[in-house]
Amino acid sequence: MIFVTLYVVLPLLDVLYAQENALSGPNRLDCVKASEQCMKEQGCSTKYRTMRQCVAGGKERNFSMVAGLEAQDECRSAIDAVKQSPLYNCRCKRGMKKEKNCLRIYWGIYQTLQGNDFLEDSPYETMNSRLSDMFRLAPIISGEPAVTRENNCLNAAKACNLNDTCKKYRSAYISPCTSRVSTAEVCNKRKCHKALRQFFDKVPPKHSYGMLFCSCPAGDQSACSERRRQTIVPVCSYEDKEKPNCLSLQASCKTNYICRSRLADFFANCQSEPRSLSGCLKENYADCLLSYSGLIGTVMTPNYLRSPKISVVPYCDCSSSGNGKEECDKFTEFFTDNTCLRKAIHAFGNGTDVGVWQPMPPVQTTTSTTTPSQKAKDRSPNSLDAATNTNHLNTGDESLYHFCGKVISCPMDLLSWGPTAQHLILGNYFKMALA
Repeated sequence: MIFVTLYVVLPLLDVLYAQENALSGPNRLDCVKASEQCMKEQGCSTKYRTMRQCVAGGKERNFSMVAGLEAQDECRSAIDAVKQSPLYNCRCKRGMKKEKNCLRIYWGIYQTLQGNDFLEDSPYETMNSRLSDMFRLAPIISGEPAVTRENNCLNAAKACNLNDTCKKYRSAYISPCTSRVSTAEVCNKRKCHKALRQFFDKVPPKHSYGMLFCSCPAGDQSACSERRRQTIVPVCSYEDKEKPNCLSLQASCKTNYICRSRLADFFANCQSEPRSLSGCLKENYADCLLSYSGLIGTVMTPNYLRSPKISVVPYCDCSSSGNGKEECDKFTEFFTDNTCLRKAIHAFGNGTDVGVWQPMPPVQTTTSTTTPSQKAKDRSPNSLDAATNTNHLNTGDESLYHFCGKVISCPMDLLSWGPTAQHLILGNYFKMALA
């Protein structure tokens, strides 16, 4: 039986892996290295400089209104050339030495090629890590809170103090986040934010997540949950003199390369999916928690609400939103009512992880909504060339029906899903067949 499964499924997985690799790019460089490589090649550097000159006064489409036809053609030629260079598909790594410079290059290219909408794809290299890989956790699907009488958040703080790296970086942010600057300023928020980013970028997740995502007994509103809420020293890093409008805070975040990138990463990796029992579109709790922790130390820093259920939100509200009230509410709900994030936090606190992806039948609706992340996918650099750069799985392939119908049981609507989802499903069911 195992050999039959191998014979049938391996060719299918090869197709799906090839398709995924074509989308992500086998030789993807970080944007700093890609820029340096481009500048060493005369043809690439010339086109790259031309493209930057074309958009120096605005977007390429605005430039076309004032420039002559010859100049327009030169700009389009430069942009097309950049699409064929390593710069087009470059990404950055969170916490890298030249992160801000890398992100500056990425957004400069991305805005030029895709427009200037805010919620685009994440500029960060995909991690594809798992909680179970990092912590040897048991795979599950449910996300119910752990039943415990212990103050796990206090235990996590004690464990941090016993680890040299965690203790070092925790002390490094506690100092600026608790030192009053003047009678009017409770702290130096800029230094506090920078130290917090270093803590979550440098400290092993086992310890940093232990403090941020520790589990508390259901209904606990005192010692445990309040210690968890105080992890980031909210009086300095989170709260402010006045609570801004969330859309205004979002606009402020957009002006900073790191904040903009961390928010885009959060929207990309914590997108909920109602048809998945795990609650996450990308089926990856670890990447969602990494993206959430990446927001801490930016103007978009979120924190726990004092609520019976796990709910987080940036320090803002939707008052004075005017005609943008609906948009503002959707933005805040991505934090306060995010099933994927809530289940990811529960899973970490429980010592569990995502199990096999089991999509439920699609829910029939009369209206459709476009999430910020879904809207971004339509404009992503990868999506532009997806039709030419990938080998689509033939949904009429009898071998797929054979695999799902005769070898093991697959979801009935497998063929209606995209290649990445099919890859994920087949891979997990393949593991089941061999178990």
